[in-house]
Amino acid sequence: MATDRYGHFLYEGTEEGAAHLDRAVEALLFFRPEVVEAVGDLLAADPVSPVGQAFAAYLGMLGTEPADAAVARGRFADYTAGLDRTALPPRERLHTAAAESLLAGDLRRAAGLLERLTLAYPRDALALFVGHQLDFLTGDAVRLRDRVGGALSAWDADDPHRGPLLGMYAFGLEESGHYDRAEEVGAAAVARNPQDVWAVHAVVHTYEMRGRYADGIAYLDARTGDWSGDNFLAVHNWWHYALFALEAGDTDTAMRVYDANLHNGTSAGLAMQLLDAAALLWRLHLSGIDQAPRWEALADAWTARADPPFYAFNDVHAVMSYVGAGRPAEAERLVADRQRWLERPGAGASTNDAMTAEIGLPVCRALVAHAHGDHAAAVDLLWPLRRRLHEFGGSHAQRDAVQQTLLESSLRARRHDLARALISERTGLRPDSPYNRRSQARLATAARGEGAGDRRPDGLSISNPHCS
Repeated sequence: MATDRYGHFLYEGTEEGAAHLDRAVEALLFFRPEVVEAVGDLLAADPVSPVGQAFAAYLGMLGTEPADAAVARGRFADYTAGLDRTALPPRERLHTAAAESLLAGDLRRAAGLLERLTLAYPRDALALFVGHQLDFLTGDAVRLRDRVGGALSAWDADDPHRGPLLGMYAFGLEESGHYDRAEEVGAAAVARNPQDVWAVHAVVHTYEMRGRYADGIAYLDARTGDWSGDNFLAVHNWWHYALFALEAGDTDTAMRVYDANLHNGTSAGLAMQLLDAAALLWRLHLSGIDQAPRWEALADAWTARADPPFYAFNDVHAVMSYVGAGRPAEAERLVADRQRWLERPGAGASTNDAMTAEIGLPVCRALVAHAHGDHAAAVDLLWPLRRRLHEFGGSHAQRDAVQQTLLESSLRARRHDLARALISERTGLRPDSPYNRRSQARLATAARGEGAGDRRPDGLSISNPHCS
């Protein structure tokens, strides 16, 4: 039995294995690619380590890459064949159960098991990190905040890993709407560890949600060397940079960042990176700015993946790419495939079943309707979901591409009552947003051309009195 270097984990294995666990946790907390090698070394040193096997399973799932998940399932199945779970210590037993649930596609049960583990062992950094990422993937903003917030008091102020926990907590605060507090906590995390890319990311989100685009660019510019290197979050933080530029009206800068960092001929083609590229181009698509060559390359990348049903959030961005490239038939094929999958025997067991049925497919269908110019159908599909989009994961900033689609379709469908409400909501949160001002101007122009006889005194369209 050994203890990790920081005293976080009483490890049932060799001293060598404990050292590799140290390396792996350190790399994981800072999103460094070395985590993969470190976990491999851990399993080589201690092949039957429950923590090592669970760690490898977590890595196989968190990237939302179906091929990685399949490898992880096979390896974990080999490990658990004949395993006496009752003989495992409590923490190892919970890690094993959480990994099994995650590999089976039950993200919420896995998140719940890891929360149980954290209550008993609040200094288990692996459980905290993985649980935090599962809260993000399932769009659970409250638990994203409180999972880490509930554990912080167990960590000493000078603990070297308290900084990354503060970065996680900052992101949970931001997604829960506590923007000033999130900026404060995130800045404290970055001050402790300038290369804490998740903490940088959390602070950047606070600027995005408050419409402080110039501040966001300045913040990223001042720290480019810290966040843009070899880490799993660099592309996503470049997406934020491009988004700030785009929202400030600097399309040229946004496209330079896109070509250099988001998607080009050397891109790895990972789902998390492709969805960032799609989310940026889609905003331009809604504005009527042609990006045909970029869309074609991006749609080809999604097609080359040929993903099975795995994570509905990814499916939506694949459909955006097909629609943006003018290939709605491919989008419709993906929608039909996911519908067939939902009708399979035994459907409903995975978290992605519910995500796909309740959010993913309706959003995909709305994007296809938008492609065909059927904006009334797009509105009818998206309006009931506008306050439920978090249920299929992602952040507020990422999901805003769908919210903007609803607003755009409301304007094009002449649903001015809905557009007015949506713009009013957005302006209340981000009064200085150029996008909101442009949308308001478009609505005012459209409303001036609408006859008074087309509207009821209560402001609802005669043709759509059922809006809620």
